[in-house]
Amino acid sequence: MATGWAESKVSRLENGKQNPSEDDIRTWCMKTDRQEHLADLIATVRHIDELWLEWRRQFQTGAEQRQKKALPVYAKTKVFRIWHPTLVWGTLQTAEYAAETFRQVVDYYEIPDDAEAATAKRLERQQYLYRGNRIFNVVLGEQALYTNFGGPEVMKGQLDRLLAVMRLPRLSLGIIPRSAPIGIWPGNSFSMFDDKLVLVETYSAEFSVTQPREIELYAKAFALLKQSAVYGTAVRDLILTASQHFDQMPSD
Repeated sequence: MATGWAESKVSRLENGKQNPSEDDIRTWCMKTDRQEHLADLIATVRHIDELWLEWRRQFQTGAEQRQKKALPVYAKTKVFRIWHPTLVWGTLQTAEYAAETFRQVVDYYEIPDDAEAATAKRLERQQYLYRGNRIFNVVLGEQALYTNFGGPEVMKGQLDRLLAVMRLPRLSLGIIPRSAPIGIWPGNSFSMFDDKLVLVETYSAEFSVTQPREIELYAKAFALLKQSAVYGTAVRDLILTASQHFDQMPSD
């Protein structure tokens, strides 16, 4: 056998009973002349336990721990690329809007109610909007301005917050109008942290993308989404129109 591995080891690897080490991957790529796959495979084995994390598993003790876990990632990241078709990105949320999202999380996943603590921890991420030389590229779907979390007053406060933060010098806020031609299907929301990590959320789980080739695909998707977005005055007009919509709604 070219790799020099025992047949028992090969059997365990083939049947998923043993994960390959980084040295195993290097050996396999060299012996099979597949060096072009080396970076992707090593990225996969380094993060194999984090590739697919069920929300129920992450939220066993409540939602605060997941928010706390995000802070070191934010601290290390220099360039953020954020896409969300239907919600305001967490780092731009008001306390009231964030609290409502966590109330829904608590109810939906039937987890311990630590919505207040989770909200406080999420708001800690906002410090990075003002510190260092980080660049924030955020694209939202227009629907994010209308998805109603907490009623008209909460939504108007959230829209006011967007008007305020869009003036930040290192934040680029784009919105894709509902009628805009789009170069790629909207898909799930995702967050890119430099060119090292992409987090994608579904109803059941969050999965991490670390393989360079897959990260390139998300970078390409984000570039296409940006082409459909409007910026500056056009964004301000869309936000003001949404705010007028909530002005016309009765408060609870």
